[in-house]
Amino acid sequence: MILLEYIIWSPDPVIFKIPLSFLGLPDRPIVWYGLLFAMGFIIGQQISYKIFKTEGHSEKDVDTLTTFMVIATILGARLGHCLFYNPSYYLSDPIEILKIWEGGLASHGGAIGIFVALWLYANYDIRLKWILVIPTSFSVKKRKKEGQSYLWVLDRVAIVVAITGALIRTGNFMNSEMEGVKTGTNFGVVYARATEEILNFDDNVIEEVVFEEGVYDPGNPGYLPLKAVLKLKSGVQEDEAMKRFINGQLAYSLNNYQEVVQHVDFTSTRRGLDYQIIDDAGVEQIEIKATGILRHTPQLYEALACLIIAFILWVLWNYKRATLNDGLIFSVFMVLLWGDRFFNEFFKMDQEAFEASLPINMGQILSIPLILIGLAVFLKTVQKREEA
Repeated sequence: MILLEYIIWSPDPVIFKIPLSFLGLPDRPIVWYGLLFAMGFIIGQQISYKIFKTEGHSEKDVDTLTTFMVIATILGARLGHCLFYNPSYYLSDPIEILKIWEGGLASHGGAIGIFVALWLYANYDIRLKWILVIPTSFSVKKRKKEGQSYLWVLDRVAIVVAITGALIRTGNFMNSEMEGVKTGTNFGVVYARATEEILNFDDNVIEEVVFEEGVYDPGNPGYLPLKAVLKLKSGVQEDEAMKRFINGQLAYSLNNYQEVVQHVDFTSTRRGLDYQIIDDAGVEQIEIKATGILRHTPQLYEALACLIIAFILWVLWNYKRATLNDGLIFSVFMVLLWGDRFFNEFFKMDQEAFEASLPINMGQILSIPLILIGLAVFLKTVQKREEA
């Protein structure tokens, strides 16, 4: 008996839409990625309250720290994506950098942004005056925070960053992005979201698109026979125009769009797609034969690793902080997080075409200096402990 451990993954990245039509505005979608991103900071803030209160610091410090981190993460992650992965495009048209809503955030850039923001937090008193959500003025004074050295802050923030990272990576999975390489086994995920969007070509014609699994062939590991079922709306029937569309434009899109062919292979015949029309209780449905490509889920691997790292850091802080030099928790975080990132990149598809020509991908290249920073801080803190 073969234990099948695969899923066809095609969630809608939009959870719901806030109706704004009564204001003459388009409805505002609330997406999984944005919600989980925000939840990471909200949960992290609550944990920081606990940490700071336990160590005799004000909750206002946490509020200031959270503001710094939110701004730094978004700016750093966006600039990191633009400059690390496609600098020529964004530098030739800098306005494109501002279009965060189009996607494109890099965790390495976010890390650099956080390092800078926490250094400013620990060494300067920066105050903003707001009217509603608009900053109207600010003041900056050089002033170190009592009992909160730069390394002390990094130690505490490392815990919440790991938790936030787990939620962000879960958001990547819900968005069907950062997909993995082929598993070559009967274990894995068929990423079918882009395929479903193309198959659902007309809301006036298609009621629903579903995928049905076929019989797994152990002699062809890593591939899952399936059917894409297009349920037509009541009263809609296949005609010559629809046949031409299916075997023409639809077949071309399914066999040429990169986000489809990387995940679902549609069997073609001389006349086009291999499909049949089925009458289901008076409602016609189009069944198209295809083969799903099973891939790894590096987003979930990384999310799980982040949770484990957060637990390790929490144990160190909760039980050992009185005996640890500032910086040790941070150094453990850096080595574990970016070490996992380096290893996990082997399970990811390249994000940009230029990475195919590199011995290791850009994510791994950027992880190496961060691992080395972690090792350097670890050795320094251990040396200080021995000297003491």
